[in-house]
Amino acid sequence: MKARFARGAAILCRSRRASTLGFLLTLMATGSANAQQGTPEQRRACTPDVYRLCAGEIPNARAITACLRRQKPSLSPACAAVFER
Repeated sequence: MKARFARGAAILCRSRRASTLGFLLTLMATGSANAQQGTPEQRRACTPDVYRLCAGEIPNARAITACLRRQKPSLSPACAAVFER
């Protein structure tokens, strides 16, 4: 029973992180909450970099964006292109 609960809790945690990450990447790709949402391609481009470089900042969207900007030389080419816009 404990294993079942732990598995469910882990799935819920990943779901919350994914939702937060999606929100962050939308803000990051547009540069403003009032601008258009980022495309799914832009969000997919930066998701691995967030987990690789800025996982400790999840779920703080502003901190993740700042972290990715600081880590720009280490970003994948696809994610770096999102920040060049």
